[in-house]
Amino acid sequence: MEKLVPTGARKLLPAMLALAVTAGLAAPVPAEQETGAAQQGDSSSKKSTRKTTHHVAVEDDASSPDLAKAEDLLQKQNFAEAEPLLQRVVQQDPTNYVGWFDLGFTENGLGKINESIAAYRKSVEAKPDVFESNLNLGLQLAKTGQPDAEKFLRTAAQLKPTSHVDEGRARAYLSLAHVIETSNPDEALAAYRQAAALQPKDPEPHLASGLLLEKQNKFSDAEREYKQAQSLDPSSVDAATGLANMYMRGRRFPEAATELRKIVAAHPDQAALHVQLGRVLAAEEKNDEAISELEMAAKLAPADLSVQRDLADLYTNAGKNSESEKMYRSLIAAHPDDAESHRGLGQSLLRQKKFPDAQQEFLTTVKLKPDFGAAYGDLAFTANENQDYSLTLKALDARLKFLPETPATYFLRASAYDHLKDVKKAAANYHLFLEAANGKYPDQEWQAKHRLVALEPKR
Repeated sequence: MEKLVPTGARKLLPAMLALAVTAGLAAPVPAEQETGAAQQGDSSSKKSTRKTTHHVAVEDDASSPDLAKAEDLLQKQNFAEAEPLLQRVVQQDPTNYVGWFDLGFTENGLGKINESIAAYRKSVEAKPDVFESNLNLGLQLAKTGQPDAEKFLRTAAQLKPTSHVDEGRARAYLSLAHVIETSNPDEALAAYRQAAALQPKDPEPHLASGLLLEKQNKFSDAEREYKQAQSLDPSSVDAATGLANMYMRGRRFPEAATELRKIVAAHPDQAALHVQLGRVLAAEEKNDEAISELEMAAKLAPADLSVQRDLADLYTNAGKNSESEKMYRSLIAAHPDDAESHRGLGQSLLRQKKFPDAQQEFLTTVKLKPDFGAAYGDLAFTANENQDYSLTLKALDARLKFLPETPATYFLRASAYDHLKDVKKAAANYHLFLEAANGKYPDQEWQAKHRLVALEPKR
């Protein structure tokens, strides 16, 4: 027969949320990612789409020694000394797009974002067809949430970088896609595909596509992109995170556990990841492994009551009732007015057949939370075990205000009325139980039929 007390496993399966470890995919805005003249000497073998290092070619101009000196300073990231030199360059020649570009890069290095944007605008105005200045202006505008970021990133995507052409254009497409994800997701996906075609060994466009497709609830497409990213970088935590989310949404728990183990291995000190893995293992009914993960989470986050409650629920579900009782009593000591903890303790006591103590915990639960329908069902079941049939009926009536009848509640009602010698109501509820049970509870149906023979002898 269906039990009125739910198992802990149900409570361990909340809505699966995206994990906190997902990195900012294709983020186009951090200052250190800016394309800059000062980075000319870096080795191209170390670049990624996040840290391209294209250099705007500086014309040999003997009349601009300040510009040459400033660029030497920028190679050393000496922004403070470069700034006044570059300011003098653009004051003397307001059309010097390289000077404005280097000044924009310098102001960004000094944390002066508005001044950086203004300088990049001047560089673009002076020479609109330069990839690097359009890209950096677009990045800075995106960083500050300005709507014209899209315009300059679109322009950059159509221009040719000074060097590292495919890498630079891929970065422009990635940045553009990130900016237009909300306003034009289909075009954003097309831009991610362009970036992937330009940099076929880079997992980032696939990660970004997967995340966007996931937001659109296109889960099979998102899974394909995450798998592609993982094939390019088997150690990618982002890819494992995306796949874990896909598998959890589809309740493909063994596959989810495989990916979550990778993430936990990469971030062993994050309690939330141990909790998530523990929940998935609990869903697979691998209780011992799940308990191990949740115990680790509890050590890492001793003040997190939700972790302790999950662990207590799992102890109950795994039949470790003494451990469960101890955990719930600890939770109640810290938070005596927490209805969920009192209910959990009641369920643990109920499984240990400590019916009077369980009944008291359920009474406390519904006193603290009068609209807790499921707890009234727990109380009814326990009161029946304590042979307090009047309380059983009161609890069932209270439960009915929040939850519909089930075969179990009909049977409890019938049994309570039967013990209270209310023949008419007992018989009526036995009939209701038999109609609802429909052959699913043979032992209780046998009892109901035999009681009806005694209660309705003429039939």
